[in-house]
Parts: sequence; C-alpha cells; structure tokens
Amino acid sequence: MTPEDRATLERWTTRRKTAHGLATRAEIVLRCSDGCSNSQVARELRLTNATVGKWRSRFAAGGVAALLDEPRSGAPRRITDEQVEAVIIKTLESTPRDATQWSVRSMAAASGMTRQSVHRIWKAFGLQPHRTETFKLSTDPQLIEKVRDIVGLYLNPPERALVLCADEKSQIQALDRTQPTLPMRPGQVERRTYDYKRHGTTSLFAALDVATGRVIGELHRRHRATEFRQFLDRVDTEVPADLDVHLILDNYTTHKTPLIQRWLLRHPRFNLHFTPTYSSWINQVERWFAELTQKQLRRGSHRSTRALENAIRLYLNEHNANPKPFVWVKSADDIIDSIARFALRISETGH
Repeated sequence: MTPEDRATLERWTTRRKTAHGLATRAEIVLRCSDGCSNSQVARELRLTNATVGKWRSRFAAGGVAALLDEPRSGAPRRITDEQVEAVIIKTLESTPRDATQWSVRSMAAASGMTRQSVHRIWKAFGLQPHRTETFKLSTDPQLIEKVRDIVGLYLNPPERALVLCADEKSQIQALDRTQPTLPMRPGQVERRTYDYKRHGTTSLFAALDVATGRVIGELHRRHRATEFRQFLDRVDTEVPADLDVHLILDNYTTHKTPLIQRWLLRHPRFNLHFTPTYSSWINQVERWFAELTQKQLRRGSHRSTRALENAIRLYLNEHNANPKPFVWVKSADDIIDSIARFALRISETGH
C-alpha cells in the first residue's frame, strides 16, 4: 500500500459524508495492511470472512479504485425527453385556467405525471412558478454618468474630502402590540399578536461615512426641507472644516428646494451627487437602514414616539462605538454591463 492509498483510505473512513459501504471497505483494507488476518478483521467489524477476503482481493488487484461501486444501470426511464420538454414549455408559456401560476399538483394533473416527477423536472431546470421577485429599471437619461460618478467616489475617493451617503428613513412608526409578547422557550418560538397600536411616527436623517462606516444621525418628527437643512448644519459641524464633503443623495424633492440651494451657496465645500432614479441600491446608507430595521425596528415594541427615538439613538451609538464600512466591489462597468444584460432579457420577452 502506497502512502497516497493510505491517505485516501483514511480520509474515506473519517469523512462524515462517505457512504457507509465505502467506509467499511476502506476500514477492511486498512486493518489488513496492519497485519490483521481475515478472520480477525471479520470478527472486529462483524462481517463474514468471505466479505473481508473479497475486498482485500479487489484492492490487491485494482488498488483504491477497485473499492468504488461500479455504475449501475437502474430502472429504465419512463418519462421521455419529449414529455420533459412539454412540461417545461407548458410551465414557461402558459398558466392554468383557475390560477396565475402552475403548482406541482396542477401540472401533474395537466401532464399526466406524478407530482414527484414534475418536482424533479422543475428542480433540474431551475423552475419555481410559485416564486416572484420585483425589479425596477432606471429611466434616468444620465444613468451611466451618475453610476460612474458615484462608484468612482466609492472606489477612488478624492483626497482631503469625506464621502457621505445620506438619506432619510421617514415615517418610522412607534408600534406596540395589543397584548404582551410571549417570549421564546425551548421548543417554542417567540409569539406576538398580529395587530398593534400606533403611537406616532418619526423620521431618521442619516449620513454614512463610506471610509469608516460611522453614521451621523438626527431624528425629527417632520420630514421637510427645513429639517433637512438642520441636518446639513449638523453634518457641517461634525465634519472637520478643512475637508470637502461629497454628499450622495437620492432625487427626493426635499433635497432640491430653494432653501437647500441657498444653503449650498453659503457652504461651497459641499458637493451633491444624485443617484439615478429608481436606484436606491447604489446608496450605501440604504444598506445601513436595512440593518437598523432588521436588528432594532422589525421586532421592536414601542409605547411612544420618544421610546422609539431612544431605541434608534441607542442603536446609533452602539454602531458608532465599533463602526465597520461596507465594502463596495463592483466597478461601474460591471454594473452597467449587468443592467444592459437585464434590459436585453426584458426586451426579448416581447413586452
């Protein structure tokens, strides 16, 4: 037995995913190579002498490969390629009369196959009629220019400047369940009532520092240009005076009012970069908002707007105590090529 053969056999005996039969054969050969007799190996592994001798002889004749199972023919196919093609075409190009999409049961009834056969065909070709996802392509005529501008700030930020992704998470509701929440127990998940009481709303203005991950946040009960100007004053105060500020924003009307325009004229170090329409995904602060929702808001229970605001401030302080920036990896060319491929797929549908 070569060292390579022994390493392979030992790996087969220790891997959790190795088939039981293959692991047993490897154990037989390993024990025999250590000088054990056939009867001794058979007694220790609770096998017959014939079984031990069979696999010992096979290894001696063909090496490690001889221990593997040979391909088996199996039962003959009962579903033809034409039937598989018919199921795929029916799934992609039609719908049942009483529903908007096919189910395993309805397709099985329409095709005359079993539910298991339909499921295997759908799984093999990646078809999931029960699922749907949303999308929205930007119609901004300056899409390419804006993508290159913003991604350029992410990948190659200017010197002596701070790149901030800013936006508002408006109308955050202070929700309280109508009955006490039942906490999680062994064998039982947390349970809460499906209905709730509303106790007012607040809006969070936030600016994410792309380089460090730190967030400048401010809460306001209203969401107007006045509050946004106050937030800009806060940003202006916290950013060192010797740094320029590149602010990435969406196209919300609040960001373009005469009040904001006049403020920008008085603060020339601020440079605004607007995302393409329907492209909030390119603004990194949206990812931070998603984490805030997941970790603090979605399952939170707040009996007043003040309690909600205190919870948000606590999360903001905890985040800034150990901030971590998001890592942007896609270049502008990669993004534009991806959008072009998606647009081509849409055009090929004929809609």
